[in-house]
Amino acid sequence: MRYLLAYFNQHLYKNYFSYWIVLLTDSILSVVSTCVTMLFVSELIADISKTAFLSLLFCSFIFSLTLFYFLKVHKNIIRHASVRSIGKIVFAVLLKELCMLAVVVMVGSWIEFRLAWVYCFIDLLLSIVLLVGSRVFLLLIYDIVITQVNFRKTRVLVYGTDDQSVSLKQRLYSSKHYQVVGYINPSQNLKSYRISELPVYHFNDETNFRRFVSKYNIGGVIFPSDKAVQDESDQLVKYGQNIGIKNLVSPSIDFVGTGLKKTAIREVKIEDLLGRDEIKININMQEIIDNFSGKTIMITGAAGSIGSELCRQIATFGVKHLVLYDNAETPMHEIRLELEKSFPHLSFTPFIGDVRNKERLHMAFEKYHPQVVFHAAAYKHVPLMEENPCEAVRVNVVGSRLVADFCVQYRVEEMIMISTDKAVNPTNVMGASKRLAEIYVQSLGLAMERGEVEGITKFVTTRFGNVLGSNGSVIPYFRKQISSGGPVTVTDPKITRFFMTIPEACRLVMEAATMSTGNQIFVFDMGKPVRIVDLAERMIRLAGYVPNEDIKIEFTGLRPGEKLYEEVLSNEENTIPTDHYKIRIAKVREYSRNAILPAYDELENLSLLVKIDDTVKLMKQVVPEFKSNNSVYDKFDK
Repeated sequence: MRYLLAYFNQHLYKNYFSYWIVLLTDSILSVVSTCVTMLFVSELIADISKTAFLSLLFCSFIFSLTLFYFLKVHKNIIRHASVRSIGKIVFAVLLKELCMLAVVVMVGSWIEFRLAWVYCFIDLLLSIVLLVGSRVFLLLIYDIVITQVNFRKTRVLVYGTDDQSVSLKQRLYSSKHYQVVGYINPSQNLKSYRISELPVYHFNDETNFRRFVSKYNIGGVIFPSDKAVQDESDQLVKYGQNIGIKNLVSPSIDFVGTGLKKTAIREVKIEDLLGRDEIKININMQEIIDNFSGKTIMITGAAGSIGSELCRQIATFGVKHLVLYDNAETPMHEIRLELEKSFPHLSFTPFIGDVRNKERLHMAFEKYHPQVVFHAAAYKHVPLMEENPCEAVRVNVVGSRLVADFCVQYRVEEMIMISTDKAVNPTNVMGASKRLAEIYVQSLGLAMERGEVEGITKFVTTRFGNVLGSNGSVIPYFRKQISSGGPVTVTDPKITRFFMTIPEACRLVMEAATMSTGNQIFVFDMGKPVRIVDLAERMIRLAGYVPNEDIKIEFTGLRPGEKLYEEVLSNEENTIPTDHYKIRIAKVREYSRNAILPAYDELENLSLLVKIDDTVKLMKQVVPEFKSNNSVYDKFDK
């Protein structure tokens, strides 16, 4: 028995035995059944000659091997055996007996016809018992081995009692890392029940959960979906954080393969706890694909957080050619390698260039003649741009102007500019520079509508808030601070921000581009704002620490130009609804291109000459709502 267990243990994680072994074993068991049956008949009913005995054994082996092979009895994984697979075994054995009966009838001299029916009936029953019994035996051995090695695994509970949760438990059955010991039901209606031989638990409070975890050595809770995590973010997830066990989330049921790799199950991230459902595409995805399919598309800032995700999503649309325009060498190299690996048939070109460089930008348009341009290149960090306003103007204003002008010159069908919520009533240079870019692009579109400028380009501006996981965002910054032992620094206890994931932002950008009729600023509803201090506390708990005990939270004061809260103009008074419940059109002041051109020319000259004060003063003249906050430039507002 010890050697048998060792053999099973050795082959346990292969997931299945070789089907050739199963086929041979089944055939041998079938022959054994025939042998026992003939011995029984010969001993108790009538003698069977040695020739008949051996001949019937040979026939039994040939028929069993042939029928089992063609009916694929051996290809059903034993531990996943079902009633249907058992039925296939019964059918195969029945066919074998019919063949044996036919042979007996044709030969005539081996067994009397009246006894052949008795022989076949006994052989049928015995074969079924042996074949099905062998599978039951193997399952018992498998369970013994699983139990034997379970002491090395992390004991976990699966959240939920629906089909998704039960399926997750089944996929984890042969896991090398996790042993499921029960289910957690959010309600009490199934308490004390058992599902798949495992108990169902319900916990009224954290104290009850803490006692259970301690008593049964529970190492974590696995949630079957991101939505389940959100539903329990203030209860079970919080309990786990406080106790110090892992909160884990599984990939969806669509995950390919039997079992689950440890890397497929990840710990719950702060992104899972934003308290809102994922924003979905509202229109038919095919409409978005059709809008970009077969076209040459250029993305400026292609190596950045938003730009690179746009590349990934657009790469699946069947575009003619994708032009990646960015001046960051290393990130460009990384996205190039990623696209080459993930999309080997994609036609694309990495193009190193700066949107401030008119000649380089002109070369890209002249060489590739893009039909759609996503303009994501920008300087975005508020404190840095407050310290370097001329550079903010050169990239965000002059660069955007150059891209827009070339789009008109080369008859680009559509230009989509990525803006920010900081452009609304800006309190900092970065926000004001993005608002200036919005003004120019919209004024250029209006000039074409009025016949002042010849062109066909449809201009679309999209405006949203902070993007989770983007370069320089608060979450990676907090993670770094937590990993180094703290403190976690927050500027103000009242500060709030809107958050959106990178894929969400890119999907909404593409949907806005598809639904736009041109010359519009789209505003995204990002849900409720999140207090940054709450975000910091949750991240500390997720890391297994207690806020202000293990990891301190320190308040450093608002940075230059920083707001306590952001605005996106998402209310009904100053926006127009669209077909997408999360997308609205901003009602903003219209500017005449001819009227603003002198100011933009002057801004370009002042920024090149690095005349900082004069640059900021002129920005405030063009954007009168620009009022500096906690900045050296607030003196210009008096």
